[in-house]
Amino acid sequence: MRVAIVENTPSTQHGQLGVALHEAGAAIDLYKPRQGDVLPAGINADALVVFGGEQAANDDAAHPYLPQLAQMMRDWSGAGLPVLGVCLGAQILARGFGAENLLGQAPEFGWCEVELTAEAGEDPVLGHLPARFPIYQMHTDTFGLPEGAVRLAGSSVTPNQCFRIGRATYGMQFHFEANRNVAAAWNHDFPEVIERMRPGWLRDMPAEAARLGAAADAHGLAIARAWVALI
Repeated sequence: MRVAIVENTPSTQHGQLGVALHEAGAAIDLYKPRQGDVLPAGINADALVVFGGEQAANDDAAHPYLPQLAQMMRDWSGAGLPVLGVCLGAQILARGFGAENLLGQAPEFGWCEVELTAEAGEDPVLGHLPARFPIYQMHTDTFGLPEGAVRLAGSSVTPNQCFRIGRATYGMQFHFEANRNVAAAWNHDFPEVIERMRPGWLRDMPAEAARLGAAADAHGLAIARAWVALI
């Protein structure tokens, strides 16, 4: 199993998805286009993962690789391969399938509750989760639902938390990969940004982690394992 992973920020952490890929013995091809890496022109792996970042999914002027990445996600999906977009990655995926990017309209931060739709009950990745569960969030932007996509989860702030296209293409607004260690690392990497997004978070996080972190970690790992099983 070979998986192509695109990182959109130097602070990317693979977290729970990395655990699941390691368990499956996956070989990883890593691309960092924001740091000058060239994205592959064709399909050269069995699955594609695109992680998050602080940039907007349509900020082509500052990040000219974004249109190619959006098309790449659509092309790999069209070839029947598993594709996963997380946070910004989900926004880029939605863009690739013609949906609108919604900037600054959905601020969520920390462990937030997500609710599954009725359609998620039969989904191979989310169908085994509780109807409502806590999971880590860190975003202000989101996306419209692509035409033909199945909406699988939402929240009070962000109606489109997760969608599926075809058999194994998933866009997830929430950071299911972000376990408590990842969240702590992000606090260390960019504390000023985090405090602007959620004032008092650096102070409040230990109590929130004690209350919700273990459950969120377990749900995130379950999601990761289920998606990797589709490869």
